[in-house]
Parts: sequence; structure tokens; C-alpha cells
Amino acid sequence: MQYNHIAIEGNIGSGKTTLATMLAADYHVGLILEKFAENPFLPKFYKDPKKHAFPLELFFMAERYHQLKKNKEQDLFKPQKISDYFFIKSKLFAQNNLKDDEKQLFNRFFDIIFSSLIHPDLVVYLYSNIERLQQNIIKRGRPFEQNISDDYLQSIQDNYLDYLRKQDNYPVLILDVTKVDFVEELDVYESIKQAINIKYSQGVHHKTL
Repeated sequence: MQYNHIAIEGNIGSGKTTLATMLAADYHVGLILEKFAENPFLPKFYKDPKKHAFPLELFFMAERYHQLKKNKEQDLFKPQKISDYFFIKSKLFAQNNLKDDEKQLFNRFFDIIFSSLIHPDLVVYLYSNIERLQQNIIKRGRPFEQNISDDYLQSIQDNYLDYLRKQDNYPVLILDVTKVDFVEELDVYESIKQAINIKYSQGVHHKTL
């Protein structure tokens, strides 16, 4: 693997965890998976977003931070790793879900924490249109996700793409997976592996699969 740390990102239902798991197994590198199921506020958030958004995002940010810091201490034993998230997602989801006063407080904590973390060497963003995302969400069958609106998914997508296009601190590879299945289609998966083994310059790069 050409990079020490690859972060797989994308919208809800884009296949982040699946791809990260497959790649880590193939390359025999460390795997960091977000423990979303441990967030007690997640089901509550989908029922009443305004009431539970702030504790939801604080919990996620704290868990991601502790996980990444713990993994950093273990780098000596397995320095290369793939994660199914990039810490910046805490800020992007907060931007989407929080009220202005909550957002200001959240961002203060975020900026302190983010400055202490090492950024990934490559961010891979799995792009999929909203229709395909909804199909994937229905297919995996998590009860609390079944009523996610198209507007919510579109808003999350817009936040991600806007941020990634404006930053120039690290390379970003956007893979369009709307019309493919990298689990079932071996040639697509191999194409992804080839794509992530190219050394990219800082900024955004695109590949249609």
C-alpha cells in the first residue's frame, strides 16, 4: 500500500465500512472502524433531531478522538492503516445538524481536538447519487435509518463535497460508485485498488468506475 493512512469517506450508505474492511484484509494493514452502534443518541436523533443532535455529535466526536489517539499509540506495531471515516466528518455533520449557538460551541471543541490529530495521507470519498444511497440503506436494514429523507442525504453530500473541493492540505480521490458493486464485481474492486496505489498531489482527483 502506497500510503500509511487511507481514510474511506462518503455519505450514509455509500459502502465505507465494507470497502475499508476489504482493503485492510487484502493489504494486511490495521483497520479502524467507527463504532456508531455504541452511540446511545443515534436512534433518538432520528426520532427527534432537534432535541438530540448536540449530544449525538459530541458523543461521536469524543469516540472518534479516543479511537484515533489509541490507534496512534499502537502505530509502532502496525503503522499502516485504513479507516472508514476521517475525523473532519464530525464538523461536517455538526454543520448540518446543529443550531447556530450549538455549532459555535461544538466548533471550539473540534478545533482543539483536530489540531492534535495526524491527518490521513489519502482521503477516498465514495460518491453515490441519493437514489442509490437509499437503496443501500434499505438493503442493510437498520431500523433507525429507514426514514432518512432524500433532503438530509443531499445536504450531507453537499457539505462533504464543498469541504473537500475547498481544502488543499491532502489528496482526495473521489470514486463514483453509483452504478457499480465493488463487492460483487471483482474488476471494479481491482480498479479501486489500482486507483488508491497512485501517488496523488494535494487537492481533489476524480475517477469513474
